[in-house]
Amino acid sequence: MLEAELSFALELADRADALSMEYFRTDLHVREKPDSSPVTEADVRVERLLRGAIEDRFPTDAVLGEEDGLDGEGSRRWILDPIDGTKNYADGVQVWATLICLEIDGEPLLGVVSAPALGERYQAVRGEGAMLNNRQIHPSRADRIDRAFVVFNDAADWVDGEYAAGFGDIVRTARRARGFGDFWGHMLVARGSADVMLQPSLATWDWAALQVVVKEAGGRMSTLEGDVLRHGGSVLTSNGRLHDEVIVRLAHGRRESRVPGRDPLTTSEPDRGAD
Repeated sequence: MLEAELSFALELADRADALSMEYFRTDLHVREKPDSSPVTEADVRVERLLRGAIEDRFPTDAVLGEEDGLDGEGSRRWILDPIDGTKNYADGVQVWATLICLEIDGEPLLGVVSAPALGERYQAVRGEGAMLNNRQIHPSRADRIDRAFVVFNDAADWVDGEYAAGFGDIVRTARRARGFGDFWGHMLVARGSADVMLQPSLATWDWAALQVVVKEAGGRMSTLEGDVLRHGGSVLTSNGRLHDEVIVRLAHGRRESRVPGRDPLTTSEPDRGAD
């Protein structure tokens, strides 16, 4: 299934890698977009390269990209993030990737995540499993938070707001917790190196390719409330076994965070049992 499309997506990733690596660790000009997120010349050029190749090969397919939005319509849509982790890219940190997804009838069915500076390429097609550098990957078997390695994006996104208490509870309880943001945290879960990844907000192009890889590896992705992923919504990625426990802890934390005058990261409420 989708053999030709996967081969094409891998070719796209090769071309994107070559171009993005040309700019990596050079004197990049970084500007802010209207939403305050950064963009570089490499982001723009990589997306244009990908769009041009898709138009040549599949001219009737729609394309949705971070930099140039939506072009076209129909049942098939390519979803692109030319450089996920632009801040890392601009700072000379290797944790960034090109994300390529093919969605058919609203379902992401093919995902390629290519991180050339790390030497890692993830790929998956619905029903065919997931691979890292052509080797099959699977999530961990950790079944309790106190056995889990939890990763997350910027700590500043979690220290206050509605999920602060639940987040604090999770990272205090976890065996280990570290801030590995962007695509990589989700891929660490997919390959079994981490067990849970938390992010409060992601655009469709940030999660579409990742979702295919995570699900085909055997993991699970949803919003922090357990709902279907949506543009601009939160994202919880887990090995599957821990998913419901994380959702419950976050929900409990949301209730706690409404109590006036409490510090959600230092105060916990005793377990009173079922009502």
